[in-house]
Amino acid sequence: MKRFHVILFALVLSVILAVSAVYAADDMAAKLNGTLSKATAEKFWQVSADDVLAMINAKKTDFLVVDARPDPNMFKAGHIPGAIHMPVQDMLKPENLKKLPKDKKIIIVCVTGQTQNLPIVSLRAMGYNALTMKFGMAAWDKNSIGVKFMKEALQGAETKNYPLQK
Repeated sequence: MKRFHVILFALVLSVILAVSAVYAADDMAAKLNGTLSKATAEKFWQVSADDVLAMINAKKTDFLVVDARPDPNMFKAGHIPGAIHMPVQDMLKPENLKKLPKDKKIIIVCVTGQTQNLPIVSLRAMGYNALTMKFGMAAWDKNSIGVKFMKEALQGAETKNYPLQK
């Protein structure tokens, strides 16, 4: 009889946890959707390299540039003045979130502007004023590897005539 009660308790607990997980996932999806639904009106949370340079030149203190390039050697080879390095794959770790101030703009920068977009909705849903710099370091440094990647992508589009459906 005791074994039956233990099994019954474990079964009830499992059902409660499963139902809680479903509701938690629904709540998270609703919160992320609420954030994402504001993207168009908020210009997809992007700033230009000129905007960032103007903030630096004005000596503004209401922003932090976060260099999200995954390779620390890229950061060491050259980065935006005042930036900190936090690889995109580590950005949402609790110890790294503690380094991001909620009372400042967080401007995320990567190689070409693609991977920096991965954490943006999550960060905004968590209350951070997170932005991305359009085209990442390719817009900042004419010698960055991102410029090479973008040129190669554009050449591919020009020469391969990928099909479009209309």
